[in-house]
Amino acid sequence: MVLSPAMWRQAAFRQGARDYLPVWLGIAAWGLMTGVAMTNSGLSLVEGVLMTLLVFAGTAQLAALPLIAAGAPVWVVLAAAFCVNLRFVVFSAHLRDYAIHLPFRERMLFGYLSGDVNYVLFVQRYPHAVSDPAGRGERVAWYMGSTVSNYVNWCVSCLTGVLAAQFFPLSWGLGFAGTLAVLGVACAMLDSRMRVLAAVLAAGVAVLTAALPLRLNLVAGILVAVALCVALEYTVLRQATEEREAREAALEHQP
Repeated sequence: MVLSPAMWRQAAFRQGARDYLPVWLGIAAWGLMTGVAMTNSGLSLVEGVLMTLLVFAGTAQLAALPLIAAGAPVWVVLAAAFCVNLRFVVFSAHLRDYAIHLPFRERMLFGYLSGDVNYVLFVQRYPHAVSDPAGRGERVAWYMGSTVSNYVNWCVSCLTGVLAAQFFPLSWGLGFAGTLAVLGVACAMLDSRMRVLAAVLAAGVAVLTAALPLRLNLVAGILVAVALCVALEYTVLRQATEEREAREAALEHQP
């Protein structure tokens, strides 16, 4: 059972929490900056606390906050949050085989706690799903250890920012410091040509469309990057993979 006492006692759960530690400081800086941004955007203390605990999506929060502060229509806020979180559709499709054996409510929790860093660390450690119960249990335990650590870190740092926002004047440049922290975490994830291409595309389109109102340039950048990378995934890259597998199979059958 996910988050059961037996889960907490597993070595894989503790290992997942330890493997998260190298990125702890960067995520904490991001969360602190997000908490301050929520208060400075006009959210009340209750709204800031609820957004921290329930939304749990840093990029979506940061995309939505300036739109809320600017009085943008609700559909624009929702569209921006949806677009910046489109990557989790890809993540969940990949993680399906790792969590398909779990009951529905536990799969929902598995997905809710998912984060960018946790996903990258997980697939680097466990590139393939397995069918044996012990292997499945180890993977779920490791992932939950990593994601629970991330959730606690995010909530504590974000709530600290909400509660202490009045002590962090904008002149301190906290937003820029948080941006640098996020940039460092993001660069650490660029470990494939596809991810580098997506980052360059999103950034380039966002800059070229900077004149769009309500920060819709961010939405445009995300949509273009996701659309092109998905198209490549299902055309060029899939064809290359099939050709490589065919060559490997041919070599195996050679006398």
